[in-house]
Amino acid sequence: MRLALPRSAPTALLLVLMLAALGGCGGSSGNGVASKTPVAIVAAAKAAADSASSVHVSGSIVNGSSSVVLDLELVAGRGGRGRISEDGLSFDVIQTGGTVYISGNSAFYSHFGGAAAAQLFQGKWLKASATSGSFATFATLTNLSQLVNTALASHGTLAKKGATMTIDGQKVLSITDASHSGTLYIATTGKPYPIEITKSGSSGGKIVFDRWNAHVELAAPKHTIDLSQLESQR
Repeated sequence: MRLALPRSAPTALLLVLMLAALGGCGGSSGNGVASKTPVAIVAAAKAAADSASSVHVSGSIVNGSSSVVLDLELVAGRGGRGRISEDGLSFDVIQTGGTVYISGNSAFYSHFGGAAAAQLFQGKWLKASATSGSFATFATLTNLSQLVNTALASHGTLAKKGATMTIDGQKVLSITDASHSGTLYIATTGKPYPIEITKSGSSGGKIVFDRWNAHVELAAPKHTIDLSQLESQR
């Protein structure tokens, strides 16, 4: 039996591609970023995110007629955990200690591995290397530094800064990447953390960054099934 996750990771790939196309940022007088150039604001936002110990990332991305929903807690230098779902297919994911663990619902296993996989793996955790093999695709999603670099390192021509506004009580300033129809909102008080990314169009959506530096418990699940051992028995 083979659970074909490497070829069946559109959720992870879609998020990475969307974030890569959403470069941009913002700031305000409270922390001084409003006076910076767009490129300097990007650098300030990235530096702030890189210095954080943790962050909660959530939101949804339109994928054709589907909506990919994610809810992840990321811990700098250690990994992350959370849930990703699309059209009734959902899975919990944990990355820690160089290993990725995934536990999907019955529909997830049936879709990717058939009825036998759903019966065998339902309620169980599968594990594989975070750097190679079946689950490596998910490593970027549960790595704070990699995800931030993906979100902020690549962008087109940045439009001028937008007016200061408030998102969930946080004052922010926006900069838009017109070539990719993406806008990133940056905190204008305290550290200039990324607060929200939005993108319009058929592959658009919204990603929210909050709970910066909150305490996150991160531990490997017990009673796991080693996917590499299953594949070696084929």
